[in-house]
Amino acid sequence: MTNMRSATGRWVTGDDFFDRESELKILKSRVEDGNHVLLAGQRRMGKTSIARELGRLLEKDDWVFLYADVEDAETPEDMIAEIAEAGHSIQGMMSRLAKQMKHHITDNIDEISAYDFKLKVRAGLDSGSWKRRGEELFSSCANYKQPVYLVIDELPIFLTRLLRHEDGHAQVENFLSWFRRQLQTHSNNDLVILVSGSIGLEPLVRRLGLSDRINHLEPFRVGPWSESASKQCLNILAENYNVKFEDGVPDKVYELLGIGIPHHVQSFFTRLREDAIMHEREFISITDVERLYTNGMLGPSGQNDLSHYEKRLHEGLDDESHKVAMEILTEAAVKEYFDDRASACLMQLFHPLIENVQERITEVLEVLQHDGYLCRENEHYRFESRLLKDWWYARYQGHYQPLCERLDENRSNKEEV
Repeated sequence: MTNMRSATGRWVTGDDFFDRESELKILKSRVEDGNHVLLAGQRRMGKTSIARELGRLLEKDDWVFLYADVEDAETPEDMIAEIAEAGHSIQGMMSRLAKQMKHHITDNIDEISAYDFKLKVRAGLDSGSWKRRGEELFSSCANYKQPVYLVIDELPIFLTRLLRHEDGHAQVENFLSWFRRQLQTHSNNDLVILVSGSIGLEPLVRRLGLSDRINHLEPFRVGPWSESASKQCLNILAENYNVKFEDGVPDKVYELLGIGIPHHVQSFFTRLREDAIMHEREFISITDVERLYTNGMLGPSGQNDLSHYEKRLHEGLDDESHKVAMEILTEAAVKEYFDDRASACLMQLFHPLIENVQERITEVLEVLQHDGYLCRENEHYRFESRLLKDWWYARYQGHYQPLCERLDENRSNKEEV
């Protein structure tokens, strides 16, 4: 039995890290062999926790672990500065870059904070210099006395922001071509890069016709916990927090969630435990599970958690593709599935409004499957997560008319006119 604590909304490590031993073993082997990695998977699967836990394990083997979250980066210059900040605390690593930027970094970098170092690096970068300085940055990491494992998190969000700039496609292509050269240059185990994000990189570059720019990243997909692992996590947490379950409680939790997304399993346990504390009970019943699923997981307090899916969807798609995605997801929530007939109705409804609507439908379905919203069963697309489906249904069904009903109504109105 571990000393695992309940964890919601944060990355976990050590004893709080659960049921990813095989994934870690494979990833550690790939990194030690010098392979750059693209860590993919559905939202809330714990990709950041896996990337960080791998860093902790590698540090035990005398690696240096750097973590850069580039979600807020708007330009390549911003991204370079974020990585420089991540390396600031490693004595001597950034000295080469600082020497090259002596007109902007006049201080001894050991005497300024990581944030101030980032600001000074950013002030010295522009559209004409970021590539050269970025190359120096990666070389500083690769030439360090210890091997370096660098995680670049939320790279796909950075690329979608870059895409919205004027000549955004050209800027993304330019950046990815440069980034590919860095991956090629540093293809040994002196510097290994792992890229991850809460939206899919592969569907994005495929849509842009740039898939070859990431062919030096080995894909590794993280799946959900199995049913048995999800129940085991619940039972371990219950024992660690001195909570007693009625027989069948873990089974009911998994049934209602529909899939073992680690964050949702942990979040459900937290709500059950806090409810027991509020009512001064140590015993959790199946009735409690059903009540808290409706009032907690799907209720107002669960909105921030689940609205993350909607937010990331908007960030990862352009406006027209986002409209198509919202129609597909709401149809799948209200009708229990999205099929070829609904797709044909959607195409006819949006044909006057969106150019190449059939291509967009195909691309959006690929994104929705890759990012874990929908899965394909025979000829139907369904929500993988019952929790997400029920939340989407509660949020939109009151003002949604199914696609084919809407098309039939439009035709009837035209005939009457």
